[in-house]
Amino acid sequence: MSFTDEEIAYLQSQPLARLSTVSGDGQPDVVPVAFEFDGKGFWIGGVGEEVLRTRKFRNLRSGSLKVALVVDDMVSFDPFVVRGVRVYGLAEPPVERVGMVGPGLYSRITPTVSWSWNLAGEPAGETWYATRRAVHG
Repeated sequence: MSFTDEEIAYLQSQPLARLSTVSGDGQPDVVPVAFEFDGKGFWIGGVGEEVLRTRKFRNLRSGSLKVALVVDDMVSFDPFVVRGVRVYGLAEPPVERVGMVGPGLYSRITPTVSWSWNLAGEPAGETWYATRRAVHG
């Protein structure tokens, strides 16, 4: 399965995600990241060698390549409207490429499972939003 057209449009419209990695000793870490979505996978990273010293890249270099990524936003509090996409995936070691802020070091995240909810931006009703689950690969 792959992302729907609606999921792709939403992911390409959002500038920020939260990325969760795990250190070699099992400590989870979550951090906001800018990202690029190419229609199939996600790219995270930045400019300069110092990006390799960030906790997210230290965690990936420790061999913990399983990650979680959440892209969501709150459209309104009244009425209550939230929407988003959650992804489990596998990260690859960073490579040099031209990315969102220019040439730099970027790691590609390949989705394995994703969930999306309320991408149409509807107010919450008496029940919570239905979730679409997709297995990728």
